[in-house]
Amino acid sequence: FSDPFLNRRRANDFIQADSRLRAITQERIRERSKAHHEHQRELCEDYYPCEMYAFRHGYPAAYKHYFGGRRRTK
Repeated sequence: FSDPFLNRRRANDFIQADSRLRAITQERIRERSKAHHEHQRELCEDYYPCEMYAFRHGYPAAYKHYFGGRRRTK
């Protein structure tokens, strides 16, 4: 086998379809179950004043300053 390039059919033999689907499923599960501090940081990053406050005082302090008094109900 001297040709370094593979045709499409042989290239697809390396990766099994169900392993790709399993990887995508695992990624979706990880997206849904984020850590509490990561969720807080994303909320703060989406709100510009909170993000600016975070640059000076850190994300935990910024989240507490802007969102700490709010209680969410589910």
